[in-house]
Amino acid sequence: MASTNDLKNGLVLKLDGGQLWSVVEFQHVKPGKGPAFVRTKLKNVLSGKVVDKTFNAGVKVETATVDKRDMQFSYMDGDYFVFMDMETYDQLHIDRKVVGDAANFLIEGFEATVAQHEGEVLFVELPAAVELTIQETEPGVQGDRSTGGTKPATLETGHQIQVPLFITTGEKIKVDTRSSDYLGRVNS
Repeated sequence: MASTNDLKNGLVLKLDGGQLWSVVEFQHVKPGKGPAFVRTKLKNVLSGKVVDKTFNAGVKVETATVDKRDMQFSYMDGDYFVFMDMETYDQLHIDRKVVGDAANFLIEGFEATVAQHEGEVLFVELPAAVELTIQETEPGVQGDRSTGGTKPATLETGHQIQVPLFITTGEKIKVDTRSSDYLGRVNS
């Protein structure tokens, strides 16, 4: 249990009959008249739904113990991603549905944060940006470079993103894992 005065970003709360909600934002409000309260923005850990919720100041809320560990992606086993705990070398099979959009950016050897609650995997979190190689893209047409246009490119993971026209097959680029945006070339 924690008080609403102890809330911080990333804290996971157990509300509404056991649902897990992560604190995205919070703000303590002390109006001139009436009791103080805490305005929060909460994200459902499993569905990703974001809601606004207001608590009276000092109210007790149940917190959930979420174990976050850095793990390395090893290989695919059917519809399961196999991650290895870097400390114990234990292997963990995680369903594709739980991995979600992170699957678009995972290649063997990548490290990710795996969050678990009572033995159940909640989500897989990647760094904000990863470096991947362009597997295939059309060559840019001479003269198009000044327009700042983009073209589709397939990454080594099979995920397709938009890149500037000057990018060629085989180049290593930086990609934003949250939006699939091209962030720039990686100089080797």
